[in-house]
Amino acid sequence: MTKERNTAPARQRHTDGHATERSIRILVADDHLVYRIGIRNLLGSEHGFEVVGEASDGAQAIELFRGLRPDVVLLDLRMPQKGGIEVVRAIRKEAADARILIVTSYQTEEEIFQVLNAGALGYILKDTGREMLIKAIRAVHAGKGWISPSIQRQFADRVLRQPLTARELEVLKLLARGLTNREIASVYGISPSTVKNQVSSLLAKLEVSDRTEAVSFCLARGIVQPEEM
Repeated sequence: MTKERNTAPARQRHTDGHATERSIRILVADDHLVYRIGIRNLLGSEHGFEVVGEASDGAQAIELFRGLRPDVVLLDLRMPQKGGIEVVRAIRKEAADARILIVTSYQTEEEIFQVLNAGALGYILKDTGREMLIKAIRAVHAGKGWISPSIQRQFADRVLRQPLTARELEVLKLLARGLTNREIASVYGISPSTVKNQVSSLLAKLEVSDRTEAVSFCLARGIVQPEEM
């Protein structure tokens, strides 16, 4: 998890000279209009929150972040143009202290691991109650991690296993498409025996016995998406 950062709430000064806590400025990025309207209304009725922008796809989320520099980004995981993981990486590359909370309907193990590893501070599901969402936003704004208990268990299980290398993930996706060792070797310009060793290492890390079980395992956990097959 990303380490907690020391960030006192921003303050602004009224004409009477008294300092007051500034509202948390929020960018909402989600491709569903109805959800964006609901979040806007929910946060608009909550003291100390202000929705300053809305993005309907990943590319727009990055563009609006650059222009608005919100305090917190509420980001869906799967969107057109650029997915949530790509958006997190792009934003964090430009602003290492960006506060991003993933709010999504998906909780596949690999996606949780990848987006948190990319730099998102929080991960909650869209069916989370109002009170929990508010707490999560405040925690992320303060630089603290916030993950729903069920997701914490998934993330912990994922961390305990050996991580797959970038090449192993690529090979796994080719296996899911039904390619043989010889065909995979042709893709990378390497020998079939090298591919055989990579596949054996991959199966050992996943603790499965064969290719079919490996593909089923990874589909269930979001390592491979159905459309990639």
